[in-house]
Amino acid sequence: MTGKTIFATINKLILASASPRRKKMLAELGLDFEVMPAEVDEEPQPAEQPENFVHRVALEKTVAVGAAYPHAWVLGADTIVVHNGDILGKPTNEQDALEVLMRLSGRMHRVYTGFSLRRQQDNICVSRIVATEVYFSAFSAKTAKAYVATGEPLDKAGAYGIQGRGGALVEKITGSCSNVVGLPLAETIAELLQHGVIEPQ
Repeated sequence: MTGKTIFATINKLILASASPRRKKMLAELGLDFEVMPAEVDEEPQPAEQPENFVHRVALEKTVAVGAAYPHAWVLGADTIVVHNGDILGKPTNEQDALEVLMRLSGRMHRVYTGFSLRRQQDNICVSRIVATEVYFSAFSAKTAKAYVATGEPLDKAGAYGIQGRGGALVEKITGSCSNVVGLPLAETIAELLQHGVIEPQ
């Protein structure tokens, strides 16, 4: 990073996630951390509610990495898009992406992120779930096809990226915008500050 940053990391921090978007958000705030993706089962269990699912996966990520690095603070997170109680994962292909987008057109859906901060050697673990309501404009299939053709939706839960071209489909949101990208920054930074992992620069 060049120039002035907001925060400095004063204790070892590990991001237990492969998400380039989470990495970018934390790095832009000046945080110094290592990236160590966790190998966990990210499939919902039978009858598991969306909120319970993201909470469990985020926690399991910190447990998996924390076992190898008990002295470090480990941050894990998981984000899902939910419409009418159904979890909408990353589309399997362009047709799947188109169908998901048309399902969301003109409607509201929720984005849930569960995040967990853990330091195993001190037996400290905090977990939170943040929800954001996202309202899509009513767009045509032609518009959805044009967006899918950019390739952006294919690696995004819910088949869109609010921080990219997909932002043009969003009419309004209620709640955290960064949560929709993949990490609720205000809530995450508050926990990192409270536990002495980072401090204002």
